[in-house]
Amino acid sequence: MFLSASQVREFKDNGVLIAKNVLTEADFAAVEAETAAYVDRRARELQAAGKLKDLHENAPFDKRIGLLFEQCPEIEHGIDIMHLRGRAMFAFLHNKNLLDAVESLIGPELTCSPIQHLRARMPGGKDGGKHGLVPWHQDAGVTLEEADASDIVTCWLPLIHATKETGCMEVILGAHKLGHLEHVAEGGTTIRPDLLPKTEPLCAECPRGGVVFMTKYTPHRGQPNLSNLVRWTIDLRYQRTGTPTGRPFHPDFPVRSKADPASVTQDYESWCERWMDALSNSKGKQMHRVKPKPAMAM
Repeated sequence: MFLSASQVREFKDNGVLIAKNVLTEADFAAVEAETAAYVDRRARELQAAGKLKDLHENAPFDKRIGLLFEQCPEIEHGIDIMHLRGRAMFAFLHNKNLLDAVESLIGPELTCSPIQHLRARMPGGKDGGKHGLVPWHQDAGVTLEEADASDIVTCWLPLIHATKETGCMEVILGAHKLGHLEHVAEGGTTIRPDLLPKTEPLCAECPRGGVVFMTKYTPHRGQPNLSNLVRWTIDLRYQRTGTPTGRPFHPDFPVRSKADPASVTQDYESWCERWMDALSNSKGKQMHRVKPKPAMAM
């Protein structure tokens, strides 16, 4: 779905755009089925290892992994995109509806950044729904400096309705115009508290099928999931082809090109191989521009 001129202006003015009805149920179907199959397979492995009793086989997609997580937190291990490496997810990275919208923002020569995630924010429980929360940050703060000149768009896609109750994001409108704000390693990579704009944040509620588009300089954070649902999200970044990603040791690839259509990567097996090599060879590499604090001896 190509964005309207007014939507593009809103994105440029605010640094964020919540666009509804970008994706259809058909767009999500294969990815959800693939993810559900992995959760089922992983649950059975954990059951066989004596770590999980009830498989909750009849629970819906937006509840099952949460019920399994209560028994064994290991259930969420391996669900991220680079670890799962699903064929349906690889196809989704080329989704026409999504790429049409991104093209509206940065043009038709598009590369998929290696900074990509599939996340399951667990329901509110003993931790008050704070599992997996990240603090205020800019996406530029979690890349290396090489990407400072790159035009990168973050695409945050909820697989359930993202509301304040289910843990939607908070964003600060217009703060992208400040450019990069210094980050520190305090409970995760976060904007230095005294530099955080005092503007009242926007609760960025977004329905299933919608996308929250952000610039790399848009301050944002997650909210606690206080519902009884799992807040599944896909978090992707796209940028102009030929520009640094900020993760030079992880694989990026062209997904759309009008100038050179043959350059678009469609080889799923090659993508998997590149990720396996990268994960093996990048161990110990600094992922963020802020070095994490060394662990204290206990």
